[in-house]
Amino acid sequence: MADSAEGVVWYKALGLEELPEGRVKPVTCGLHTVCISRVDGNYSALDNKCPHQGGPLGEGSIENGWLRCPWHGWDFDPVTGKPPGGYDDGVATYPVEVREDGVYVGIEQDAPPVRTVSDVMAETLVAWGVRQVFGMVGHSNLGLAEALRRQAEDEGLTYYGIRHEGAASFACSAYGKLTGRPAACLSIAGPGATNLLTGLWDANVDRSPVLALTGQVDTQVLGPGAFQEVDLVAAFGKVAQWSQTVLPGSRHAELVNLATKSAILNRGVSHLIFPDEVQTQPAADRAKAGGPTGRLTPREITPPAESVDAAVHRLEASRRPVIIVGHGARFHMDGVLALAEHLNAPILTTFKGKGLVSDRHPLGCGVLGRSGTPIASWFMNESDVLLVFGASFSNHTGITPKKPIIQVDFDAMALGKFHAVEVPVWGEIGVTAGILLEKLRNHGGTVDQRPEIAERWKIWRQEKERRLGDDRGHGVNSASIFAALTRRVPDDAILAVDVGNNTYSFGRYFECTAQAVLMSGYLGSIGYGLPAALGAWAATQEDGPYRGRKVVSISGDGGFGQYMGELLTAVKYEMDVTHVLLNNSELGKISKEQRAGDWQVWQTSLHNPNFAEYATLCGAHGERVIAASDLDDALARALDHPGPALVEIVSDAELI
Repeated sequence: MADSAEGVVWYKALGLEELPEGRVKPVTCGLHTVCISRVDGNYSALDNKCPHQGGPLGEGSIENGWLRCPWHGWDFDPVTGKPPGGYDDGVATYPVEVREDGVYVGIEQDAPPVRTVSDVMAETLVAWGVRQVFGMVGHSNLGLAEALRRQAEDEGLTYYGIRHEGAASFACSAYGKLTGRPAACLSIAGPGATNLLTGLWDANVDRSPVLALTGQVDTQVLGPGAFQEVDLVAAFGKVAQWSQTVLPGSRHAELVNLATKSAILNRGVSHLIFPDEVQTQPAADRAKAGGPTGRLTPREITPPAESVDAAVHRLEASRRPVIIVGHGARFHMDGVLALAEHLNAPILTTFKGKGLVSDRHPLGCGVLGRSGTPIASWFMNESDVLLVFGASFSNHTGITPKKPIIQVDFDAMALGKFHAVEVPVWGEIGVTAGILLEKLRNHGGTVDQRPEIAERWKIWRQEKERRLGDDRGHGVNSASIFAALTRRVPDDAILAVDVGNNTYSFGRYFECTAQAVLMSGYLGSIGYGLPAALGAWAATQEDGPYRGRKVVSISGDGGFGQYMGELLTAVKYEMDVTHVLLNNSELGKISKEQRAGDWQVWQTSLHNPNFAEYATLCGAHGERVIAASDLDDALARALDHPGPALVEIVSDAELI
């Protein structure tokens, strides 16, 4: 409650008997926190900050009529704000009125807020199209947080306060993988910034654009080892392909221009370090925000003619070509599909590329490699040339080097990275696929492999059907779990998949239609699933191809335990995310590796709560499944729930 007169706003600070005699209390009046004391029946109000180190006087005490600072014991007169002995480092006072309904404090009306360098930089982020920020507000990023708050209030961006900074960076990494655009993660200095690193490494190795905004200690104490000081340039090292500290004399808008441009074009992490006092530095008069105009070039790189000719020559000689797509082809599948249909070429995906082609498409063969289908492996083995778009060729992809390979990638360094390929083609994937299709218009010498694909799917689906009956009495088998998910998950859902046995089972058993799949690809970080779903959900709130789509995350109990607090984040922001948790009370993937390596199975068991009850306590829909016959109904209820939901499935660690 407040009233104003003659430039002073009067706030009701206390009830008449709220503050006992001889006590002090901090009270926030508008944007100001004051220290109110009651001594000898009289009320008085001082500024809450001790002039020495900013100690909160309202948390102090009255001793012998003096107000003592709780931090270093300095005394002040609670009425005048002066210290003993007449020193001149006193505390500002505020007028107090005791009225019939309470104690009021008079605060001078605030001057209009000063535009800071943080405001300029936040405005520039918005101009570049940064719409989502995940983070944790803390003592060394408050000036920057205020600038972000103003942009959020003006609906330039949306801010999500998470429970662990690692979840913020994972959410941003997933958002970047899904949209191709950067989101930003915010942290304080020291431990907040270092907590971001795992999710940022995920973005780095999977080529996802992300902006990391970290606080830092004041520049005047930077170096000797101030509280929470970490050398953030060194700590972030190679995880950030671009990193700069914001200094008082920096070209502040230009720093954001360069950071955002680098994240987008280099498909990686850009890092801005904000020393505490620089964040609130007033911006120069008429300082302008930056933006992308004139800063970005179209990225549709046309491949060199000699590379195209070599690829066309190799494909013209082929009878059984196979196309393999990786995550790098995510935004270019229309052109790839058109080329595959003309060549009658089976389409296989790497695990990171799962879902880029429907498993119902006549040429779709599912995932290649250790978590894939026998269909994909069969057609790779029967091929006479592999045409590979946007895949890394790491050992997890399962792409054999024994076949003739045409590799197409927008990153020249990715070409022939792990071994030589017959035809490396540097070009943007969509453009290159279109050129190859045009050059091969009159080529019709390939075998139509569609009937073979249909037959191979029939064999594999019969095998999956047989596995549905597997039951050792230790939980539901994975074939049943992912068969139910295949039936129930919407065709256009976004799926965030964690790391563990659940991941391998998802790759084998879940049949994609038009779902978008997100995973921690080359980092393989456990705990990715739920935070990634938060980032994906943020994308569904924007205009664009993901607007309104359902988000489903899948994890094991080990992965969920890493960031289970983020279920509270989903509840707080009413995120429509359904999490499917396979609970086998074990780090099952690690137990399997111990057995495979002839080790004793050791320290992989997990002590778990009832996760469904935990979800209910958090305010989400929670449901527990112990029998395969209950899967469909439980999943349907969770997916229909208009908010966060969790389905805990007691699963068998060995039936994967």
